Amino acid sequence: MARPSKHDGVLYKRTGSKIWWMRYRDRDGKRYLESTNTDDWQQAQQKLRERLQARDQNTLQTIRRGEQLLFNRWVDFFLENYSQPPIRAAMTHHANIMALKHLKPEFGEQKLAEINADDIERYLRWRLRQRNRVHTSSGYRELGIVKPTTVHQEFRVLRRIFSVAVKKKLCPANPCAAVEFPTSLKGLFRPHYVTWSEQLCIEAFAPAYLANVIRIITETGLRVYKELTPMRKDQVDLVNAVVWIPESKTPNGVAEVPLTEIAVKAFRSQLEISGTGPWLFPCDRNPLGYQQTFKNVWETTLRRAGVQYFRLYDLRSTYATRLSAGGVADEWVTQLLRQGDSQVFKKYSQMKLQMKREALQKMSRQANELGRSFDTALTT
Repeated sequence: MARPSKHDGVLYKRTGSKIWWMRYRDRDGKRYLESTNTDDWQQAQQKLRERLQARDQNTLQTIRRGEQLLFNRWVDFFLENYSQPPIRAAMTHHANIMALKHLKPEFGEQKLAEINADDIERYLRWRLRQRNRVHTSSGYRELGIVKPTTVHQEFRVLRRIFSVAVKKKLCPANPCAAVEFPTSLKGLFRPHYVTWSEQLCIEAFAPAYLANVIRIITETGLRVYKELTPMRKDQVDLVNAVVWIPESKTPNGVAEVPLTEIAVKAFRSQLEISGTGPWLFPCDRNPLGYQQTFKNVWETTLRRAGVQYFRLYDLRSTYATRLSAGGVADEWVTQLLRQGDSQVFKKYSQMKLQMKREALQKMSRQANELGRSFDTALTT
C-alpha cells in the first residue's frame, strides 16, 4: 500500500533554473516529476491542478500519452478509425486526405499537445500566399494563388482532428478554437434559397432523374450523397408515404422520413425509370453500383436554365426555409431535418428578403389606438 503523502502536489525550482517543476503522485502512489515549462507561478499552479484533476478522473495516463504523441501518428490513426465510411462519407475521407497532404509536412513531427493557435494561424497565413502547383511532363508548373476556401477546408479538417483528440483526452483543449481565419470568405455557408418559379425553370432543363432529385430534396430535406444517391428501392414505401434511412451523417439522421404528395410522385417517377436493379439511382457506367455524383449534370442544367450556379446541397436549405416560412416551429424543423443540435438549423433556414417584407406588411401601426378606442367605448 502506498505511503500517504503530506501534500497532494507541490511546485519547486531546481538549482540554477527559473522554470517551475511539479511533483505529484498518481492513483497507485507512483511519484512523477515534471517540468511545467513556465516560470510563471500561476501558470505552473494551473498545470499542476490539471494533472491532479486528470488523476482523479482516471485520465492521467491518457493525457501523458497524448503529450508524447506525434501529429503524424495521430493523423494515421484518425484516418483509419474516424474518417472512412461508415463513420464519414467517402467524399469526406477524400477531402481529409487532400487536406493532410499540406498539413502533415507542416505539423507532422510536432507533438500533438505542443501545437498551439499561433502555429496554426502562422500556417494559414503562409498557405494563403502559396500558389497551386500541377505536375506536368516537363515538371511542376505554378498556377494562381490558393483560394481561401481551399485553405479554410484544411483548417476545418485540422479542427476535426483535434476535436476527436480532445474527446479521447489526448489534448486538454482544441487549439483551433482560438484561431481566427486570416481572411474573409465570400459566400461560405450562405445557402441559396430556391424560389418555386426558379425551381420549375431548373426542372424544365433537367433530365428526368435530376428533376426527381430536385423534387425529392426540396420536399424531404434528404442529404444528397449520404442518403439519397445510395438509396435502395426497398427503402421506399409509397403506400405509407415514407422512406427509411438506415445510414446517415449523424445518429439522428437514421429514421423514417415522411413524404409529401409531390415527393411520392417524384419517387414513383424515379422507380419507373431506374430499371430492374436494386438502386434507386443506378450508375450508367457501373451496372452493379449507384450514381456517385450529380456535379456535371447539375452545372450543365443550371447553365442551360440561365441560373447562377449554387450547390445542389442548397436544396436542403430550401426545404428548411420553406418549412420555416410556412409557420412550422423551429423545434419541428430541426426534427424534420433530423439534426441533433437546434443551432445547426440557423445555417439551413434563410428567410428570403421578400418574405421579410411580406411579414412587415402585416405590422399594425394602430395597435395602441385600437386599445384606447375600445376602452373609450366601454366607459361610454
